[in-house]
Amino acid sequence: MKNNKVIQVQNLVAQYGDDLILDNISFDVAEGEIVVILGTSGSGKSTLLKHLIGLLQPHSGSIRINGKDIATSDPDAQHNVFRDIGVLFQGSALFGSMTLAENVALPILEYAGLPKDAVIRLVQSKLCQFDLLEYQEYMPSEISGGMKKRAGLARALALNPKILFLDEPTAGLDPVRSAEIDELVLRINASANTTMIIVTHELDSIFNIANRVIMIDKEKKGIIADGDPRYLKDHSPDPVVRKFFNRKLNPDQLKNLAASRDESSTVRNSV
Repeated sequence: MKNNKVIQVQNLVAQYGDDLILDNISFDVAEGEIVVILGTSGSGKSTLLKHLIGLLQPHSGSIRINGKDIATSDPDAQHNVFRDIGVLFQGSALFGSMTLAENVALPILEYAGLPKDAVIRLVQSKLCQFDLLEYQEYMPSEISGGMKKRAGLARALALNPKILFLDEPTAGLDPVRSAEIDELVLRINASANTTMIIVTHELDSIFNIANRVIMIDKEKKGIIADGDPRYLKDHSPDPVVRKFFNRKLNPDQLKNLAASRDESSTVRNSV
C-alpha cells in the first residue's frame, strides 16, 4: 500500500439548513486503503458519503480527490475526477426500467465516448466478471438481492475506477451472500489496488475487509475513532467504540451508552 493521499477531507462542516450534522472533521485516505465509515443511525455517515461523491456541497471546509477540490474545481477537472470514481448506492439503485446490460452501460456512455460495439463488449466483460452475463437482458425486478448487489458493483466498476464508494454493500443479504460480496471487495482491491470507502455497520464485514475504520458519533458530530478495528475493539479509550466492536448493540443502546459516557465526563470535569 502506498502513502499517496488520494482523498483529503479538511475541516469539513456539513449542515442541512441550520441543522449541524458534521462539525469540523478531517481525515485522509491513502491509495489502496479500504476504509469503513461507521456510526449509529443519524450520525452522519451517509451525509459524509454524499459529500465525498459530490452530491452535497460542504457548508465549509474542503474535500480533495487526487489533489482537486471537488466543490470548487472547474467543470473539466471535476469531470476527470468523477471519471475515476465508482459508486455502489445502498439498495444498488439500478434503474428498474432498464436491463442489467443497460444499467452497466450508463457510466460508459456518459464518460468513455466509445463506439456502440466497444460499449457492448465492455458491458459483457463486466457482467462476466460478476457471473451475470447470462442475465444481461433481465430486469432488476427479475433477479435476487445478491445479484442486484453484484450488478451494482459491475456498473460501479464499468470504467475501472481508481476509487470506489460503497454504501451498505451487504445490507439485507444472508451471511453467505454477504461473504461473497466481501470476497469480491477484497479481490477488486487486491487486483487493482482500488481505494475503497465503505459505509456499513455489519461487524463481520468490517473485520473481514477493513484496513481502517472511521467512526462518527451523532452527539459529538465528529470522529471518535480512526484506526484498525482489530485494535480499537479492545484498546479504544472510548467505551462507545469498544462496545460497538464487542457487541452488536442497536442504535438506541449505543445512544444511551454515549449519554452515560457524556454524563460521566461532566461529573469528572465538575469535581
